[in-house]
Amino acid sequence: MTDAPQHDVSRRRLLGVAGAGALAGAAAIGGYQLASAEEDDAPSGRSRTYPFHGKHQSGIITPAQDRLHFAAFDVTTDSREDLIALLRAWTTAAEQLTSGKPVGEGTDRNYASPPLDTGEALGLPASGLTITFGFGPTLFEKDGKDRFGLQSRRPKALQRLPHFPADDLDLERSDGDLCIQACADDPQVAVHAIRNLARIAFGTAAVRWAQLGFGRTSSTSTKQQTPRNLMGFKDGTANLKAEDTPNIDTFVWVAEDDDPKAGWLAGGSYLVARRINIAIEPWDRTSLSEQEALIGRERAHGAPLSGGTEFTDLDLKVEGTNGPLIGMDAHVRLAHPSQNNGTRLLRRGYNFTDGSDSLGRLDAGLFFIAFVRDPGKHYVPMQNQLSSQDGLMEYLEHRGSGLWAVPPGVKKGEYVGQALFA
Repeated sequence: MTDAPQHDVSRRRLLGVAGAGALAGAAAIGGYQLASAEEDDAPSGRSRTYPFHGKHQSGIITPAQDRLHFAAFDVTTDSREDLIALLRAWTTAAEQLTSGKPVGEGTDRNYASPPLDTGEALGLPASGLTITFGFGPTLFEKDGKDRFGLQSRRPKALQRLPHFPADDLDLERSDGDLCIQACADDPQVAVHAIRNLARIAFGTAAVRWAQLGFGRTSSTSTKQQTPRNLMGFKDGTANLKAEDTPNIDTFVWVAEDDDPKAGWLAGGSYLVARRINIAIEPWDRTSLSEQEALIGRERAHGAPLSGGTEFTDLDLKVEGTNGPLIGMDAHVRLAHPSQNNGTRLLRRGYNFTDGSDSLGRLDAGLFFIAFVRDPGKHYVPMQNQLSSQDGLMEYLEHRGSGLWAVPPGVKKGEYVGQALFA
């Protein structure tokens, strides 16, 4: 498993050893756990690291961190060699960044050239940073043309997501040849990672769109409490957890015999991203009883309306005075495995706010991320059902969409996605 936390040397310590001064103070941790005056040497929280190398990429079943910087890229070169060189350079940088080290550490510095690291995270610990890479359908084929000699190795399941009912997609916030998910418990560390990786890509790939996120909206470990989304409800109570190995194997990891053309993806997964705006102001004017009916859970503790506590299984057959206690259009009913051929998925969503729009309304919502073994079976049917029947859709607007194949983990000495180019 790639996701056992470790404690490593912080950037501050490295600089101390090198005799250099710390350049930045500790940044605040958002969400529900505001940072106390934690020192960099404290062996917890932001000082932890997750190994970059392993059977699977980190950032999938890793305990979800509090902050996200997600970026999609367009590859701007036609050269297969340049693309491989970029993946090699990204791999080296990711190894350093996730260890809490600056990009280019150990290389000679030239005062006549720009620094190899942008510097804003110097002095900050690793903060549990994980970096996860993905390959979009257009990396393999675009406008019917082979790209980089990869067309024949494109996984069958790697298709552009369909247009779901009520989608109002912004094409400038959708798709991309490559994607990078950077998660950390410090927003500056996550932003620093994407900033440096984008900088390294200059001349080979360019950022197509990006999204910042805060306050994870799901738990990926049984050791984590269930967080709340911007609707005020606990979110992801029934999400797959890393400790549930049989279901993780069934619904998250691609197996060797899943696709004969794409054996290189074995041990990897598929990343689904959806930018979902919430009509915050109308929601805030909705009665608590209607909010709970639309969700299917009570707000205070997250228990299903059919009774019990947060982790009590839904009872979809319990009747009330006016019909099922969990309504036919309730979100939890429509998303429940029993209503989706037993399908489950691993979510790593985040809240987002991008300020206010021209009418003064909060531009905010959920940046939905899910990892699935087969998007055609484990995501598309469920989303079709939710988009067309979920009562919550009155308050939701899907504005961004994308699907990427996530290669398996990287062995030491290899680069991310190496098997694809072998």
